[in-house]
Amino acid sequence: MKLFSVDFVANTSPGQKAVQILEAEFAKRGIPCTGGTELVFEEKDLACDSFETAEQGGRIILSASSLCGFLYAGFRFLRKLERRRDGFELLDGFFGSFSPKYPYRGHQYGYRPKNNTCDAWTPEQFRQAFLDAMAFGANTAELMPGGTDDGERNALMGWSENEMLFLCSEMADDVDIDVSVWYPNCEESTPEESALLRGEVFSKMKRLDYVFPPGGDPGHYCAEEFLDRAVLAAREMKKYHPGAKMFPSAQKPKRMADWGDRFIACMEKLPPEIDGVVAGPNEAMDIDSLRRRLPITYPLRYYPDITHNVRCTFPVHFPRDDWHYAIASTLGRESANPRPLEYRHIHRLVSPYCRGSVSYSEGANDDVNKAIWCALDWDPETDVEEILSDYSRFFFPGLPPETVANGILGLEHNWIGDPAENPGIDATLSLWEELGKNHPEMMENWRFVLCLFRGECDAVVRARRRFELGLVKEAKRYLKAKNTEKAIEILKKPYPESYVALRNGLDEKAKLLYNLIGMQLNMENYGASAPDRGATLETIDKPITDRACLLFRTERLETDEDLEELLAELMPGEGEYRFSVSEDTCELYGGKPYDAYLNFKGDGRINDGTVPMELLGVYDHYFFQAKVAGLLPEKDYILRIILPRPRRPFDTDFYLFADGAQIWRGNVTEYPNDEAFDAKWLSPEYCSKLFTVPADCIQNGCVKLKFGEDTVGVEFAAFRLTPAE
Repeated sequence: MKLFSVDFVANTSPGQKAVQILEAEFAKRGIPCTGGTELVFEEKDLACDSFETAEQGGRIILSASSLCGFLYAGFRFLRKLERRRDGFELLDGFFGSFSPKYPYRGHQYGYRPKNNTCDAWTPEQFRQAFLDAMAFGANTAELMPGGTDDGERNALMGWSENEMLFLCSEMADDVDIDVSVWYPNCEESTPEESALLRGEVFSKMKRLDYVFPPGGDPGHYCAEEFLDRAVLAAREMKKYHPGAKMFPSAQKPKRMADWGDRFIACMEKLPPEIDGVVAGPNEAMDIDSLRRRLPITYPLRYYPDITHNVRCTFPVHFPRDDWHYAIASTLGRESANPRPLEYRHIHRLVSPYCRGSVSYSEGANDDVNKAIWCALDWDPETDVEEILSDYSRFFFPGLPPETVANGILGLEHNWIGDPAENPGIDATLSLWEELGKNHPEMMENWRFVLCLFRGECDAVVRARRRFELGLVKEAKRYLKAKNTEKAIEILKKPYPESYVALRNGLDEKAKLLYNLIGMQLNMENYGASAPDRGATLETIDKPITDRACLLFRTERLETDEDLEELLAELMPGEGEYRFSVSEDTCELYGGKPYDAYLNFKGDGRINDGTVPMELLGVYDHYFFQAKVAGLLPEKDYILRIILPRPRRPFDTDFYLFADGAQIWRGNVTEYPNDEAFDAKWLSPEYCSKLFTVPADCIQNGCVKLKFGEDTVGVEFAAFRLTPAE
């Protein structure tokens, strides 16, 4: 259907309010709102967030019973309106009846010092964020009060946490979406004092529909007291907001192994003050067990972490957890991270257990993921490419939607494999650069700039890694020839001008993003709270090859014997086998157990140029097993396991088996380290343990290893099998 301009017609209060909001949205997109095709807002008895669209005699009828229903209809119109040279095209599929599948759909907005963007926002920017989320089906804005575990108010925050909470509650009500409050138990108080404190906050909120106290993360109360506090807070909540609901989460505090069982025992008593349960990170039990054990009276609301890339519930490439260390080190835990296909897969895994979700977010880095998750909560059958094309039409009017969708998918594909071996990174950047060249007005659009910034980040990592890998390879050749001076000269080669220009472009985009939306991409200039809080410029220059480490070691060589030792360390000898969690990933052994945790240290202070890349990843689980081949027959072997140095001694029962034969069992923290090796080759934060694997455990060069600990688990970064002398 062709359109040139629209004319709003509304005769009821909800429709007129919707027109007032939508006129501004249409004007932003250059759609004339005088004369032309009539958009008629017609009241009809429908569920509050359902709507219908129809064409009657050239008029477009939007039917709903509430303000939010009319807004959903109007936003769908904008998502399906494509700009042409000769006007606008309303796409096929716009007309019909539309209702969400799940009742809980929304996102968390953290006005707190830890946030990578929102702490710099004005109330008007929050209101716009609520509307933008509604465009993809959101019906809930989750807010945060003051007094949580976030520390002092920072210089970016123009209001106190509670001042903004009250303002945002009012603005959410103004656009007719629910308000949820994430309210952890962080203060030291009695349960009664805690409830009164919350009641005082609730009394000043214009709208409150849900209260979500996390059981842990943060939280430190046993399950019984945690739920007692939730019950008392619910009673206070009802005094001021009778229709509001209490949704505590089944998130477990640290070091309370039986917390989940005790939580279920309390919930089996069916406390009437509790209306539902949230399932989120640091879960007391997996979501299948939670739904099986929790009385069906209580619906589950999911709390998906769509904002983090490592050290989280859904790390990049869940559940393989094989994000390449070069990208993980430089883009870190909270970088711009569109993961549409992966989150579609994860949504399919968890959504049957829940009645929707309100996502965990720390700012603007996950903007695409917000649209994906909300759109799937509205209709799980929606095609990802359709959502991304809608995202383009809504936020990038005038750009070719299919090209933008491909560009966003390209950003996700950039993170597949070793960036040095992924030429798609260059193609993706070219796509975004071409769009920016053809549409310069997009450089005022923060979402576009963020996508371009991410594309440039990936290209910087790829270019630097390719350059440095070449230097390392050439330097090793000179080291073999015992020409250390030439090796050092090679390793100190400066970056080419093309790389320097590409890297400098990141600083320009970071400044632009800060000016547009207050995004904090470093600490000194923009006020980021920490490197892993979205401050990509703090980590983008981290080591991503062994160049810096090899230079560090080569410059300290004093004798020919030192050089021989370095060469032996760099290059495996005959019959030697090496495995690194970060270099090889656990896919080498058919993936990792579902509940294994892979910690990553490459974006932190350990990755300072003095340690090799093989130490950046840490496996953490109750056991690890591997089938190894290529060993020498009839030879005893020395197994060296490299693990993080424990912060404190544990009374553990570590075991090691080779082909079913027990090699050793006991307290591994008391087992002696190889101090000479550790001092020469490892960071102070690592140590190594040596065990002997007898020849009779090795069959035709093959051995099956299994090691672990059943109480606290085992952590390790790498292991080696070397023929015994």
